[in-house]
Amino acid sequence: MPSPATLTIDLNALAANFHTLQAVGGAPVHPVVKADSYGLGAAACGTRLMAEGARTFFVARTAEGEALRQALGAEPAIYVLDGCLTGHAGRLKAASLRPVLNTPAQLAEWREANGGGAGLQIDTGMNRLGFRLEDAPEPFDGLELVLSHLACSDDPGEAMNARQRDAFAAAAARYPGAVRSFANSGGVFLGPDYAFDALRPGICLYGGGPEGRPDPRIRAVATLEAEVLQVREVPAGETVGYSRGFLAEGPTRIATCAAGYADGLLRAYSPNGAVFVAGEIRPIRGRVSMDVCAVEVTGLDVSVGDRVELYGAHRMIDDAAAAAGTISYELLTSITARVPRLYVG
Repeated sequence: MPSPATLTIDLNALAANFHTLQAVGGAPVHPVVKADSYGLGAAACGTRLMAEGARTFFVARTAEGEALRQALGAEPAIYVLDGCLTGHAGRLKAASLRPVLNTPAQLAEWREANGGGAGLQIDTGMNRLGFRLEDAPEPFDGLELVLSHLACSDDPGEAMNARQRDAFAAAAARYPGAVRSFANSGGVFLGPDYAFDALRPGICLYGGGPEGRPDPRIRAVATLEAEVLQVREVPAGETVGYSRGFLAEGPTRIATCAAGYADGLLRAYSPNGAVFVAGEIRPIRGRVSMDVCAVEVTGLDVSVGDRVELYGAHRMIDDAAAAAGTISYELLTSITARVPRLYVG
């Protein structure tokens, strides 16, 4: 291993999730690869997804779209969810990017620039980006896609899902010929009446479950591992880490591992985090430090140089996120640049 902490990305698992989502949703998958494919590398992930049949992608920022265009070439459609920000029309056109227009000002700027193909976002209740239903514009030349975003798709029993679906269906009917995209990752699993023309998943491509917990249909894509730097016996009554974060009630074996919050291992893992080591799930003890964390390995055969899995196939990312009081999205996008990305498959 080139580094004491590594992030391995299984491109075969990514491909499997792509096809699973397409099969479950019954419509083409247009992958969301914003935030550098949720921290896993948009160039590598996008290239593999293209090889699996994806031809339309979504990013958040203009700069992300420019980088993706360089990586993927001229063929795929790339939509920018921010839309046409002030002064960005020239950049969008130069990189053959399609803004998802969110406001009258964006629409006016794009049309004045003779920008060409674009998407349109309708806000069906999330109150984030997009035109409110009553303010939705008339059809315009170059409109190729109309979308909205589910607010509660990770909760299948939430009544807002159906309200948004029905509002989107009514709004999208105003734009005949435009591709309709509504279902995010959770929406893919809500049923066929959420699919419309194109699915727009993100987290489920990268290994997170559609309801914020592991799902047997979704394979782990990212494996974050750290090397054991030192193993020590801590006597009863002594403490581990900053601010005496853990008190050993009996003789305790502690492995200090090379991952901390400067690598993206959230400090919020203290005190409920755990790792997979030597065939078992074992707790993180004390506070996560900048460069290291302490793992209890009492009774295990663990030595310097061994690897622990912070999340991956044995410690699912949704479980790891729950232990940190957050969601899998944050774990993936928090991995820092000093952690090498290794691609397999």
